[in-house]
Amino acid sequence: MKKLLQVVVDKLMKIDENKPEGREELIVPVDFTPHVQQSRVFNYKPRAIHFILLLLMIMMGIAAGFTLTARSVYIEVNPITAAIKIEGGMSIKLGQRYLIRSGTYSLSLKNEGYYQTNIDIEVSAEPAQTLSYQLEKLPGIVDINTPGIERARVQIDSVDVGNTPLKKLSIAAGSHNINIIRDRYLPYSQTVEIEGRSTQQAFIVNLEPAWANISLSSEPGGADIYVDGERIGQTPMIAEIIQGQRELTLKLFRHKVWQEVIEVVPGEHQQLETVALDQADGLVFIRSTPSGAGVTIDGEFKGQTPLEVSLTPDQQHQISLFKNGYEPKRTSISTQADREETLDLRLQSVTSSVEVSAEPEDAQLYVNGELRGLANQTLELMAASQLIEIRRDGYVPYSTQFTSRPGLDQRISITLKSLEQSRIDQIKPIITTVIGQNLKLFYPNAFTMGASRREAGRRPNENFREVDLRRAFYMGITEVSNADYKSFRKQHSSGTLSGRSQDLASMPAIQLTWNDAALFCNWLSEQESLSVFYKVEDGKVVGFNADSTAYRLPSEAEWAWVSRVKEDGSLLKYSWGDGMPPTEAAGNFADLASRSYLGEIIMNYNDGYLGTAPVASFEANRHGLYDLAGNVAEWVHDIYGSNASFDGSAEIDPLGLQEGQFHLIKGSSWAHGSVTELRLSFRDFGEEPRGDVGFRIARYLEAP
Repeated sequence: MKKLLQVVVDKLMKIDENKPEGREELIVPVDFTPHVQQSRVFNYKPRAIHFILLLLMIMMGIAAGFTLTARSVYIEVNPITAAIKIEGGMSIKLGQRYLIRSGTYSLSLKNEGYYQTNIDIEVSAEPAQTLSYQLEKLPGIVDINTPGIERARVQIDSVDVGNTPLKKLSIAAGSHNINIIRDRYLPYSQTVEIEGRSTQQAFIVNLEPAWANISLSSEPGGADIYVDGERIGQTPMIAEIIQGQRELTLKLFRHKVWQEVIEVVPGEHQQLETVALDQADGLVFIRSTPSGAGVTIDGEFKGQTPLEVSLTPDQQHQISLFKNGYEPKRTSISTQADREETLDLRLQSVTSSVEVSAEPEDAQLYVNGELRGLANQTLELMAASQLIEIRRDGYVPYSTQFTSRPGLDQRISITLKSLEQSRIDQIKPIITTVIGQNLKLFYPNAFTMGASRREAGRRPNENFREVDLRRAFYMGITEVSNADYKSFRKQHSSGTLSGRSQDLASMPAIQLTWNDAALFCNWLSEQESLSVFYKVEDGKVVGFNADSTAYRLPSEAEWAWVSRVKEDGSLLKYSWGDGMPPTEAAGNFADLASRSYLGEIIMNYNDGYLGTAPVASFEANRHGLYDLAGNVAEWVHDIYGSNASFDGSAEIDPLGLQEGQFHLIKGSSWAHGSVTELRLSFRDFGEEPRGDVGFRIARYLEAP
């Protein structure tokens, strides 16, 4: 079809060319004879020209249709001499472009010296398109030779390609790095350009030697020559030695070894001075009983036995041995060249009597790890440092390095400490949390909580209870301050009172719930990698682990014990004593300074604070704890409820219920001024945050 369309185009152009230029047609008149109408007979006979014209019209229609639907495609090829062939449909080449309809075609590109490219191309619906291609050059044909040197290893771009000489290597066109390596020659490296397109190239490489000639001689001659430990011959000799720092060694029987390090530069030959070899030393192996004795030879320390030393032959040498706890040993020896001798010496120990006494009496004695019987004895010990141990099951072992002194009366007297006592001694009476809070250790006992029914101000929930506190515990010396609490929650604020800030760093943290206080305890435990005391779900405390030694709130019983129990076991009524009013500076209570704010105050008492005071502003109680009464009342661990003891038996380390709505509040605050509230047995409870309620922390010393 492509050829047919081309023929039609050519014919049309010829018809147009054959028309005489400027020629006009003549109009010739003809005779006209009227025609008698007869039966009309169609007698048309087509001529050849009619068929030609019809064929031309069809072909012109096809050509016009192809032209209207084809796309102009420019195929750009490097090199430009490449032959282009398109298959898979009709295409017409018009100069540098092709008319092709949209679709998929096979494109073949050929050029001498290049790989033939056959690809499928996609002609889109765009009216004009350009397709660009780069033909890949055929590899170059390369020869590589190292004249006079065979089997040099050749690498091209770090890949081994064989040993020289190499013929007709096929190498891709472009830049390549050639490396040539041969023992005893300097490595060769060069970047070359491979022309490709089957062009032949040859590379001739002259390798440079990597050695120098070194002349060696000795007196006497015939010494074995070693280079870096490898024997290469005997003196005298001119040796080819590879470049670099080389260790030369000369060895000759009955002579000392000679060694020297030289720097060898390729091509720079050297003649070393004749080496005068010294006669070899005699070899002496020195042993002692016991071993480990220090050795000096001719006054110079040489080491400890067993020891092998070289001595100048045909000379007398003085040898001395010494060891702590033994008499020094001296002797002399003479050796011969290249001869081995052995010297065995026995040392005489020096001992001293030492008396050992220990408690308990059945403790056992060990000297340098060896059992020597019961500790209470007199024994002979060497005058040297020895490890003395006294052991007894259930006691902390005693050990010391002991050196006996001959001529002196010496005694070791020890009382072993029981493991339990040692454990107690290691317990710290005061501990400090990671954020700087101090807690004091207490060893409580049994006591009676509550208040008598006849006590003024007593409430019904203050029944007597027998409590036996058996677990030692730590309790915070002060209430938790704003600075302490903000280590946990930076955004917390204790608010203001009558325009005065209650949020200063040293003031107690207030305006928080019991749950907030318990979560602070858990957070503090986590900072010290302790297993938390309170069980929490979705930010809410739902129980506790009584066996935990992590931080928690004090129990009501612990709070009552540290605030009320005196040395004789009797109970305090108020923090300052048993009567009203408070003594001067007894604490921060509802006083004259608060009368404009509070309805009930303590008359004739002024502590100087409206609202909270900085923690530890007043004197500590007999246990060294601050603000157990006054400043702020305190959340304690227990759930609020009945405290009656039904059978009268003592409660052991009570912690109360696991869950409940209200929690106990102990101690009076800056807002309290009545007899009821100021008493240490007063039991308050709550759920919501308050401006006069804070907390302190506690923890058990150890698990039950």
